[in-house]
Amino acid sequence: MKTLLLKNGHLVDPANGIDEEADVLIVGGKIEGIGKNLKADGPAETVDLKGKTVAPGFLDMHVHFREPGYEHKETIETGCASAAAGGFTGVCCMPNTDPAIDNAAVVSFIHEKGRRALGGAVDVWCIGAVTHRREGKLLSNMGELAAAGVVAFSDDGAPVSDSEIMRRALEYAGMYHKPIIQHAEETSMTRGGAMNEGRTATVLGLPPIPPVAEEIMVGRDLQLVKYVGASYHVAHVSTAGTIEQIRRAKSRGMTVSCEITPHHFTLSDAAVEGFDTNMKMNPPLRSSEDVAAMKEALKDGTIDVIATDHAPHSRDEKAVGFVHAPFGIVGLETAIGITVSGLVEPGVISLKRMIELFSINPRKVLGLPAVGIVRGRDANLTIMDLSFEYAVDTGTFKSKSKNSPFGGYKLRGKAVGIINHGQTVLA
Repeated sequence: MKTLLLKNGHLVDPANGIDEEADVLIVGGKIEGIGKNLKADGPAETVDLKGKTVAPGFLDMHVHFREPGYEHKETIETGCASAAAGGFTGVCCMPNTDPAIDNAAVVSFIHEKGRRALGGAVDVWCIGAVTHRREGKLLSNMGELAAAGVVAFSDDGAPVSDSEIMRRALEYAGMYHKPIIQHAEETSMTRGGAMNEGRTATVLGLPPIPPVAEEIMVGRDLQLVKYVGASYHVAHVSTAGTIEQIRRAKSRGMTVSCEITPHHFTLSDAAVEGFDTNMKMNPPLRSSEDVAAMKEALKDGTIDVIATDHAPHSRDEKAVGFVHAPFGIVGLETAIGITVSGLVEPGVISLKRMIELFSINPRKVLGLPAVGIVRGRDANLTIMDLSFEYAVDTGTFKSKSKNSPFGGYKLRGKAVGIINHGQTVLA
């Protein structure tokens, strides 16, 4: 591995109390020195990062890389390229593949593909299915999946609806010290729904998805978590009612966490008025009041993680009527820009808090080793230009799919590179 000298970067690592302009010397993939005017002993590649921000590597704990089974949407290789372009050194793949991630062979396949992509610059972890084939009827072999290296369990794309199965899943996951990640949705209330229930849905004549469907499922789960004493994480929270339940659970000392997507703290259901199918996702875009509640929860610490729910679909799949289009959007390559523009620049959260949400907290939730800008540690870094202004051009995305609602949006803040496992990927 080569020697790399990063000069004049603004280093920000909240977990280790670092907020300064300094150089970083990386030798053999490890951080050998941090300080002013560093020099390498011997040949080194030097990168001037004046005006750039260097943070511990970002981890997206909620992506859909579609392989195996849906390679026309995304592959692990193109997904990793998209992650690197977005500033992520790690991702966690959800199990709604075909076959599902419900056995060790599929886990091994994805891990091996991840090691080959970009020379291993992006760590690829698996989230194992809670139930066999994600059908919600029989528990998967959670012990086998844990031994194979999954970092959590979820049937994401669908909820674990059966209360007894959810109880047993929480108990087994607790034995392996891994969280259950719930796609919170009471499906008896959402069948056929296309957007948030409210005035806009009524005006547009689109079938609704009521906020209470999410809140009912979270309420049930929290009762089970209290009974079992397990670790529980709510994926892509979207309603004020959900946030309030999680806030109360945390105040009672329960091991509960949650994540939010950039689109849910940025866009409201009013964005659906143009019938753009890139505005269709599950959970749907909610009311402006819900968006305001999300921002408050990001500010007060109720929300632990920002995750993209990167969900690629081909152009043809989205080029249908709104009701018939699949749920989901891509998000890896716009996440930093949306967060800087929508949260950091307006003063909703600080840069340090943003780094906690993208880097530090996801690893805490999943029990993964911490990363940091510390001598002797592996260099796992995200590099950003927080002042860079640009219009989003989906045609330049590294992802195989381009289904983003943010095409043409003017954003501030962009990833310019990642460093991980001795690999450097610069934009």
